[in-house]
Amino acid sequence: MPQTEDMTTGRRGRLTVYLGAAPGVGKTYGMLDEAHRRRARGTDVVIGLVETHGRAATIDRIGDLEMLQRRLVEHRGTTLTELDVQAVLRRAPEVALVDELAHTNAPGSEHPKRWQDVHDLLDAGIDVVTTVNVQHLASLTDDVEAITGVRQRETVPDKVVREADQIQLVDLSPEQLRRRLAHGNVYRAEQIDASMSSFFRVGNLTALRELALLWLADRVDDALTRYRADHAIGGTWPARERIVVAVTGGPETETLLRRASRIAQRAAGTELLAVHVLPTDGLPSTPSATIAAHRALAESLGGVFHTVVGEDVPTAVVDFAHGVNATMIVVGVSRHPVWRQALLGSSSAEIARLSGTIDVHLVTHEQARGGVGVRSRYSSLSPARRAAGWGSSLVVPAVLTTGLLLIGRGDVALATDAMLLLAGVVGVALIGGLWPAVVAAIVSNLCLNYFFAPPVGRLTIAEAENVFALAVFVVVAVAVASVVDLAARRTTQAYRARAEASTLAALSRSVLSGQDTAQAIVQRLAQTFAMAEVRIEERDDDRSPWTVVAHERWVTEPGSGAGSGATPAGSGEGVTEVAIDDLHRLVLVGRVLPASDRQVVEAFGAQAGIVLEHRRLREQAAQAEVLERTESTRTALLAAVSHDLRTPLAVIRTAVDGLGSPDVELDREDRDVLTATIADSTYRLERLIGNLLDLSRLQTGAVRPTLRAASLEEVVPIAVEPWLSDLALDVPEDLPLVHTDPGLFERVVANVVSNAVRHSPPGAKVLFTASAVRDSVELRVADTGPGVPDDRKATMFEPFQRLDDTSTGGLGLGLAVASGLATAVGARIAAEDTPGGGLTMVLTVPRERVAEDAAPDDVVPDDVVAE
Repeated sequence: MPQTEDMTTGRRGRLTVYLGAAPGVGKTYGMLDEAHRRRARGTDVVIGLVETHGRAATIDRIGDLEMLQRRLVEHRGTTLTELDVQAVLRRAPEVALVDELAHTNAPGSEHPKRWQDVHDLLDAGIDVVTTVNVQHLASLTDDVEAITGVRQRETVPDKVVREADQIQLVDLSPEQLRRRLAHGNVYRAEQIDASMSSFFRVGNLTALRELALLWLADRVDDALTRYRADHAIGGTWPARERIVVAVTGGPETETLLRRASRIAQRAAGTELLAVHVLPTDGLPSTPSATIAAHRALAESLGGVFHTVVGEDVPTAVVDFAHGVNATMIVVGVSRHPVWRQALLGSSSAEIARLSGTIDVHLVTHEQARGGVGVRSRYSSLSPARRAAGWGSSLVVPAVLTTGLLLIGRGDVALATDAMLLLAGVVGVALIGGLWPAVVAAIVSNLCLNYFFAPPVGRLTIAEAENVFALAVFVVVAVAVASVVDLAARRTTQAYRARAEASTLAALSRSVLSGQDTAQAIVQRLAQTFAMAEVRIEERDDDRSPWTVVAHERWVTEPGSGAGSGATPAGSGEGVTEVAIDDLHRLVLVGRVLPASDRQVVEAFGAQAGIVLEHRRLREQAAQAEVLERTESTRTALLAAVSHDLRTPLAVIRTAVDGLGSPDVELDREDRDVLTATIADSTYRLERLIGNLLDLSRLQTGAVRPTLRAASLEEVVPIAVEPWLSDLALDVPEDLPLVHTDPGLFERVVANVVSNAVRHSPPGAKVLFTASAVRDSVELRVADTGPGVPDDRKATMFEPFQRLDDTSTGGLGLGLAVASGLATAVGARIAAEDTPGGGLTMVLTVPRERVAEDAAPDDVVPDDVVAE
């Protein structure tokens, strides 16, 4: 047999996948065709596994290709055949055919899935040709189920197929495939009618065919992207429609997104991508809540939202479009007035100039040419600081000029005077911002001209050099003041952004730590913004009145930093409302919030919406769980009543009929047997009804134990009396007192012993022992029955858990009642394995505490004792 050198060179084998949209399109036939072509070229090809499904054309196409024997697997009395991976590895062909890549191997195989077997062959350097249908791709499972109504149990990860070296699409129109099916070339005759009316409907086949084409188009697109990257191709190749929407965050964004979505819907498979450009400093120029809303809208329209950082918005948008190989950019018409566009240009025009081969679609909107000018600078300075800035714009130049005059004009050069006054301008910028600094620069220039530049005492300048110096002074002063002001603003914004992030992070931590209540949100809001009152309100519909869900009042001391802006409720304060959704809103009562604070409040509102939705879903899940548990209990109870309760009633009825029948003559022995049968069945029925009542009391919380000091001698004998002949007792007489409710604990012991006796082999004794351990007393009930597996011990104390017990006379309530009552009286119950086989139930009950070091005041007087 020829041996490939791939085993020694370490080259990984190549994977070829024949992808079909549905069974019967000809994947296996195409794979066999390729095998014959390769063998004709001298390649060593073997069939590892081919599923013919009895199709004559497929069987004939195998021809004289070498086929390896399959591996036989016995499973539940059935012989299954699987791919023999080891046989293929020993044969070591150049190419192996392995059909049905998504197949699940029989239990006991080396790998659970066939695609894992294929990977072993590829790792050994063997090329593999395989087949798979599109409905078996893991990412399309839900889509296929929605189309066909059938959930695919056998799937293969998309990554396995995507990483194939070659994918061959086997395509067939729905009409052709249905004709092939009708001619009996796919399924047997008795399956044709059912298949034609279910899975192989024209609509199903058309949808599956589209899924296959789109999935393969994505894979081809990935390959194209890699090729362009490997070959450093920067231009756009319009192989697939991709539309990029430039999102500014303005009110026109919704119009742009919807318009782009309509354009994308004209061609199937078109991708919609929205991009928002942040400044290079990373500080958002648009409220985060607005961006979140635009992101949600883009995703609801089937698009993907991206955020990029760029110094120049048009360049960043075009670079992004080239990076994703876009074919069109959708951008809105500029909102700025005509004069500003003429002087500074517009982003839309610049994008069109830079786009190159990418089409640019300009969308008009209501805000176009609406006269929206440059956004006014937002001053984060307090009124007092702004007043100080304007005051210092006059005072600082005057003070510096006076100081320089006192030193003497001739002692300091004009350049030095200018530098000192420039420093004063910078100081004014730090105090009051840009415009006070501009005023300070003009005043300083006048002071330099009048007091220091010759001729002194006049606003005229004798030397041209000084004219230039003073002009440069003004320009530099204004430029430096602008930079200082910008840096101060950015610093303030950065501090504010950090504070907002810290606040939202604290809120997220409170939610993650379990404080995911609306109350936690209103408390955090009230503390953060020092509001007099914060509340979350909800309503049932648009016409219903608002009701309060959570409420918090924040009281601050007069003059405190956080509360200086707060206003007591009811004293003419401002009210801020933030909509969470149509049925919920945030209401903040106190100071009027600035726009920047409102952005954070809106983020809180979004978090509140998540919390409320989470709470609603959690309540629904809890209700569903209760209903499910109730339904399960009801079902189990009805099943038990129909069997376990009916049996003792039937026995009693038969025995009573026998005793009272005048037609039957019974001797004394027969009467005694029937009477004993009635007594035994009555006792069993009484225990069953008692367990049901106990379980009902436990589930409704009606059990009220009376805990006191008790001896096991008043509990154990009564509890085990019905089973004394089946027990081996070892209970020492010197055991300490226990702290429990004797009556309820007796029921616990009785149920545990009854369960042990029931599951013990005939004639085997159940060992009942008791011992004192530290601060408790431990009772152990050990049987030698079948025992309980470890994975089922956790559920054995739940109601109606009979495990593998098929005997009559029990509802599976004994251990559930025992566990519930044990918890009620302060005891613990646990299950352990009995050495040598069986189950040991361990009851741990606390000892009665003895007050050894009683205080003198606790001593009971003798006269009271005498009484």
